Amino acid sequence: MLAQLGSCASIFVCAHSRAAVRPVPVGSTRSPAYGGGAVTSTFQRKLTAVVRDLVHPARDTCACTVRRAVLADRADGTVVRHGPAVAKAHASDGDPSRLAVRIAVAAHPTLAGVLLPPLPASPAPLTAVDGRPVSCWPYGSPVDPEAPHQAPWSAAGTLLARLHRTDPAGLPGPLPPMRGPEKAAASLDRMRRTATRPAARAVEEAWQTLPAWARAAAPMPAPAALCHGDWHLGQLVRTTDDAHGWLLIDVDDLGLGVPAWDLARPAAWYASDLLPAEDFARFLDAYRAARGPAVPPAGDPWPALDVPARALTVQTAATAVAKAAAAGRALDEVEQAMVDSCVRMAALPPELDTAFPK
Repeated sequence: MLAQLGSCASIFVCAHSRAAVRPVPVGSTRSPAYGGGAVTSTFQRKLTAVVRDLVHPARDTCACTVRRAVLADRADGTVVRHGPAVAKAHASDGDPSRLAVRIAVAAHPTLAGVLLPPLPASPAPLTAVDGRPVSCWPYGSPVDPEAPHQAPWSAAGTLLARLHRTDPAGLPGPLPPMRGPEKAAASLDRMRRTATRPAARAVEEAWQTLPAWARAAAPMPAPAALCHGDWHLGQLVRTTDDAHGWLLIDVDDLGLGVPAWDLARPAAWYASDLLPAEDFARFLDAYRAARGPAVPPAGDPWPALDVPARALTVQTAATAVAKAAAAGRALDEVEQAMVDSCVRMAALPPELDTAFPK
């Protein structure tokens, strides 16, 4: 099993000498909540009204079992549910025209069975609540964070391969760049504003070993593919009709870029002992079986995965350090594992593949 995964970049190899593998986190900082909390703020109530009116345009009697539930509440994404639908308030500082293109891509029939489509009756498809653009979507059940052993790694690999193989020429446009490197750079900026502890220095040093494109300091290398931009297990749902099985959600970062970026978070988890080799192998095997272009069809995948995996490791560690500093607490075990990987990265510069120039 390990042989087919190749020789994970040398900076990570020493992580695999540890006997225990920690539980893999189901999501990330963008993962939607499993279940839902109560609607408490005025903004949440306004957002709920948008999706309620969409579900009940004639103001008929509501028999929905879930009438007001908050699935996520962040500055870059607030999601509320009413019955079979959700409304998402996107970040207020984003580009509305680019967001509209991304939502139009999700609605395109070419990507049926890959991306969750927006609701056909979504307003405009974007409306605004308190200055934040809002879109509406079918509700889907996420991956259960209490059952990581049941995570659909094979389905995820197949979906990402299908996304990456989609010809952008037939889609709405102009397609923007995927936002992965931009978000990684933003995580470093947040850490710099909030944290001065030794862990922050290790993360910063690891960041400087990355090529410019992975730090959003240069354009991404060609050839570009259609990418999700922020993939993790929290970006999978199953809708109530289950006609397509699992679907990808959250198109806020979707665009053209390096497809290996979408494989980078599982690769980073595997390399940091957070994901068992068997799960990573299922993910990678399914991706290859579906002819995904991010890695060679056989052989060592790490020349393609190395740089994106390092970048996601640094991004995850930076987010963890910033959150721990803001809360005045120590890093937990999973957070420390990502910082430990950054320490190894900083100690040994990456052996970059020629496809990823510095």
